[in-house]
Amino acid sequence: MLPQAPDSTANDVPEQIDLNPGAILEKIDSWVDGFVRLVPNIVVGTIVLIAFIFLARFVARTFERRTTNRNRENLGRVAGGFIKWIIYVFGFLIAATIVVPTLNPGDLIAGLGVSSVAIGFAFKDILQNWLAGLLILLRQPFNIGDQIVINGFEGTVERIETRATIINLYNNEQAIIPNSDVYTNAVRVKTANELTRSEYDVGIGYGDSIPEAVDVIRKAVEGAEGVDGSKPVDVLTWDLAASWVSIRVRWWTHSERANVVRVHDRVLTAIKLALNEARIDIPYETHVNLIHDQTEEIDGDRGHQREGWPLPKDGKAPRQGAVGENPSAQNGERKDSANGISNRRKPQS
Repeated sequence: MLPQAPDSTANDVPEQIDLNPGAILEKIDSWVDGFVRLVPNIVVGTIVLIAFIFLARFVARTFERRTTNRNRENLGRVAGGFIKWIIYVFGFLIAATIVVPTLNPGDLIAGLGVSSVAIGFAFKDILQNWLAGLLILLRQPFNIGDQIVINGFEGTVERIETRATIINLYNNEQAIIPNSDVYTNAVRVKTANELTRSEYDVGIGYGDSIPEAVDVIRKAVEGAEGVDGSKPVDVLTWDLAASWVSIRVRWWTHSERANVVRVHDRVLTAIKLALNEARIDIPYETHVNLIHDQTEEIDGDRGHQREGWPLPKDGKAPRQGAVGENPSAQNGERKDSANGISNRRKPQS
């Protein structure tokens, strides 16, 4: 029978602090013995963990390289990082079970699951933006280099990161938009197609010929540099405004913003010069004020004052009272219903 170690609590004196160097050394000795027994496990676990680290980096780089060859570099960077961390966690669990054989991976995973809930609440926005960025890269609603409009920001997509989408605005500023906003809000992709349509309303005078103006405008737009000739130019009578006849002009150009702006300038310049050459008026806004003092004999005679009133078919306009005149007024009395002013004319002798 092996000799038993002396009980260190046998000489314990109640209500006193006992210093037992032998017990302390025995405890340290047990720790050292345990560590020595675990040294082979620690070495093997460390080697396994290092192997998984190199494996994770190799897989991530391979994935990024293949996605880069397919012009999806951002997807490779984000998804490659995700795959790398999954391999890191898996390698750590295997190394931990090698170092501590009594460790149950199921219990460790359960513990990580409970912890992940707390971590998820603490980093909800970060995880949400990361997942939204991954979904954007997988579904590709737009590509790097596309020109988009999102939340009032318009510019060129520079890159998509794990947290945000970076947009270069047209004034050389940058807009950093969270991926969750990009994924949940409406996005206008202006360069989704090769061609885009622009339009502008041109006003001509009511005295000018509409067919002539339409023909002049169409020829001017078709001759402007940058207007795509594969699609027709539309010139449509669009509105009868207060001071002019509105003609809507539509043309097609390449969808890049710089090209759209330059062609827009050329089209409007060509239309203005062509209408001037054809002596077609581009009128200013005009206001007409009609003032009636109700003292003339022709006041209320629609044959002489026709502002806004139709001319009778027989060409004769019988004498009628002014607007608001009380037809039952007697002895030459007239009452304006608009302002309540009564005027009485003297009867002729």
